[in-house]
Amino acid sequence: MLLVEMFRSVLGKTLGFVGYTVQYGCIAHCAFDYIGELVVCSGPSMEPTIVNHDIVFSERMSRQLYKIQKVIGLEGDKVCTSSPSDLFKAHTYVPKGHVWLEGDNLRNSNDSRSYGPVPYALIRGRVSLKLWPPHSFGTLSESPTRRIIKTQSDSD
Repeated sequence: MLLVEMFRSVLGKTLGFVGYTVQYGCIAHCAFDYIGELVVCSGPSMEPTIVNHDIVFSERMSRQLYKIQKVIGLEGDKVCTSSPSDLFKAHTYVPKGHVWLEGDNLRNSNDSRSYGPVPYALIRGRVSLKLWPPHSFGTLSESPTRRIIKTQSDSD
């Protein structure tokens, strides 16, 4: 009888732990999907605004509320597809349902000039806060060259 009671106790604690894990997992999933997420950055595309290994918060509210507005190019906009060093400038129009994204580091950025227009549905969020390193903690202001994605709430 003692063995059965121990088994019930262990099973009850295990199921309780699994239940809490599932609940917190669901809460975390919803928070990351609809509020935002922490991102460890890599690559030179956004230098000097964001550098390799910076940790930023990417908010998803703007995307969920469809409040992304013009910066580099939205559907129908004419954008320059050339790099800054090109002698002759080439242009294209952003197709319907797409946006044109460019990094702050125009001379060394993997962006729409490399891979073309990005479908609007692939935009996951907007980087709004730099968390690491501590000396650069805070909200991200306009980039030195221009802002990549801006929401309506930023312009109000």
